Amino acid sequence: MRIAGAASALPRHYYPQAVLREAFKAYWGDRLENPRVLDRLWANAGVEGRHLVQPISAYLEMDTWGKANNIWIGAALDLGSSAICRALGAGSLTVADVSALFFVSITGIASPSIDGLLVNRMGLPLNIKRTPIFGLGCVGGAAGLARAADYVRAYPDQIAVLLSVELCSLTLQRDDLSIANQISSALFGDGAAAVIVAGSEVNVPGPRIVATRASFYPETEDAMGWSISEKGFRIVLSPEVPDVVRANLGRDVDAFLSDHGLTRADIGCWVMHTGGPKVLRATEEALGLHESQTAASWDVLRRTGNLSSASVLLVLEEIMNRRRPAPGAWSVLAAMGPGFCSELVLMQW
Repeated sequence: MRIAGAASALPRHYYPQAVLREAFKAYWGDRLENPRVLDRLWANAGVEGRHLVQPISAYLEMDTWGKANNIWIGAALDLGSSAICRALGAGSLTVADVSALFFVSITGIASPSIDGLLVNRMGLPLNIKRTPIFGLGCVGGAAGLARAADYVRAYPDQIAVLLSVELCSLTLQRDDLSIANQISSALFGDGAAAVIVAGSEVNVPGPRIVATRASFYPETEDAMGWSISEKGFRIVLSPEVPDVVRANLGRDVDAFLSDHGLTRADIGCWVMHTGGPKVLRATEEALGLHESQTAASWDVLRRTGNLSSASVLLVLEEIMNRRRPAPGAWSVLAAMGPGFCSELVLMQW
């Protein structure tokens, strides 16, 4: 199994963090009891700017969940088709080569699902196998990659596409001034990413997927997720998330690598989800890594913010296109998210 291509598609509206911060202050107005708290949270977010699916002024008109979700559907089709085309092009493939499509998102819903709508829009094969996945949040990119790998392991002569679309700005809750939502407003952005996974009988270049591992942590469901009401998605984000990372990730990675006769010292490239500064620091502490070893994740965080499930795929794209390891180097791709859980992918370049 190989990753034949990875590509992102980002909305055209891009704003520096300072512009967004002032827009949020105006958005919340007098209801924001202590603007200095927001300033501090935004200063610590590690983000320089973010892409938004709509211009800032348009968000004032989105006064219902339905309006926001309709925008999500249209933008998911635009960005999703663009990301898939770019990823296929990177592997010198076409839509006719695709046998399965996995779609991951946590920021909107549609039925028919986005993957089904894309069959019509892109002219994908009519016998394509579709798997829409909702609810995994930040872990979804790694989990989707693992499920796509499972598919081509069973069908080694076929090609699967993983598509992640996350339009986090459309989940904004105007009446939620909690610290969790203020952090979310400083951290999350919009974008899409696609990855092409080819079976072992398909002759394409790219890093080899050796194995995957999923780990679920019981009784941690309150750490992260959505509280869903008639107003849409309200962020659940516990300050304990970094502690959960520190307590579990190192043990899981060590056990995963040991099964393949490897240790952390054998890993030359780490593809880590851009969960935010505290989560990235906790990841480094859990795995004994220096910031230089997670530089790609820090750079993606600075440029785009956290794109939930798409983030780790943007880091993968960054490494494949700009920081490609030497042939034969071992790599671990990892993300954690609602459940609480982790997904690990072992690769060799």
